[in-house]
Amino acid sequence: MIQGKVRSFDEQKGFGFISSPGLPDTFVFFSAIKGSGFKTLTPGQPVEFQIVQGENGPQAVNVEILEDEIKESDSNDEY
Repeated sequence: MIQGKVRSFDEQKGFGFISSPGLPDTFVFFSAIKGSGFKTLTPGQPVEFQIVQGENGPQAVNVEILEDEIKESDSNDEY
């Protein structure tokens, strides 16, 4: 699995891009997001995913939203 952060996601169109160090931005479609209900991503959100070759190039699949790293570091600032 590859880890990255959401660069952009258009809820109306149902797709966006994920950035990962050392890789070009990867296309992601809403149906590749794990979970049920309304599927969306937020820019800056950490994710884990796999890459497959789609019709128009590489795309993310099995996208799993990871816990927000920023919240963890903010709680350490209080000490």
